Amino acid sequence: MKQSAHIFLGANSGEGFYSLYDQLLHARLDDLLIIKGGPGCGKSSFMRAVAKELSDAGEDVIYVNCSGDPDSLDGVLIPSIKTGLVDGTSPHVLEPSYTVSNERYVDLTRFYDVAETKARREDIIGHSDAYRAAYTEAYHILRAVDAVAAERRAAARKGMDFARLESRIDRLARRELKGKEARRARIDRAFLGGMTHKGELCRYDTAETLCPKLCVLEDSYGLAAAAMERAAAYAAAAGYDVLLCPNPDRPRETMHVLIPAAGFALVTATARQPYEGEAYRRIRVDAMAMEQLSRADKAKLRFTGRIERSLREEATEALRRAKAEHDALEAVYNPCVDFDGVYALAAEEVQRLREYHK
Repeated sequence: MKQSAHIFLGANSGEGFYSLYDQLLHARLDDLLIIKGGPGCGKSSFMRAVAKELSDAGEDVIYVNCSGDPDSLDGVLIPSIKTGLVDGTSPHVLEPSYTVSNERYVDLTRFYDVAETKARREDIIGHSDAYRAAYTEAYHILRAVDAVAAERRAAARKGMDFARLESRIDRLARRELKGKEARRARIDRAFLGGMTHKGELCRYDTAETLCPKLCVLEDSYGLAAAAMERAAAYAAAAGYDVLLCPNPDRPRETMHVLIPAAGFALVTATARQPYEGEAYRRIRVDAMAMEQLSRADKAKLRFTGRIERSLREEATEALRRAKAEHDALEAVYNPCVDFDGVYALAAEEVQRLREYHK
């Protein structure tokens, strides 16, 4: 079995569900299987079965975890054979750009017992409505988190010497990223974590797997986002493919920059999500900002910090309720599914992929 990594292509944010799934389309992969089917029909089981067979055969696997439930699977990527499997149902609905030549549907609804499922209609409707309502509440709370976080960020910016920070990151990028052969470098995007029913998390282990040298920026307010984007652009211009990881709270801002070919990454740690590992370098952005702040500004940061933590706890609780309702919904559906058929289809797809990539 070769190495594996874990990413997210969706995030629960103040904007609602923010999706990066569309980047898988447009012939980015030679073969993208878009899995269709409802709750409890075996989408995650199907993808795990295919991933295990290919991993056991020696392929590196990237697991795409679910933004609401990080223990569940929304996709699998096998870069070495330019193949992927992805849950193409709501909230990350996907439609092929180049049907069959590059992307195609795999329909698991065929494995439902329709009569048995319809007999459970009342339970299905009840849990489905409660599940959606819990997510709606979570997104309302996360919008409030955004508003408070914006106040904290504005206060922290007052004391920040951005030129000093950019100079440090620029020097580090130049030292670690020697020019490669002229080529068209790719910038892909994925989240390393976000708000889930387990609370806020970050898969620092993925950064460690892909990049042995981690430069950790201790940046609780997102003050280094622009400098990180400069580093990503510099890496791409130097010929390195980049995995740019947005901030799940503010998905239009950069939080981490991974450059696997250089074995180097710029990774953001926060007071809520500290990095406990051994860092190659540390840049203490929070300390740089605090140096020039007034006592009143520091007091505001502490006060708004308490409010933000309380709101995040409420959002987590709403996501827990959503998870509980979704689990109950899957439990209603599960007895209606022919899982032997699901696993048999997975075995067929593995065989097809092996033949295709001989």
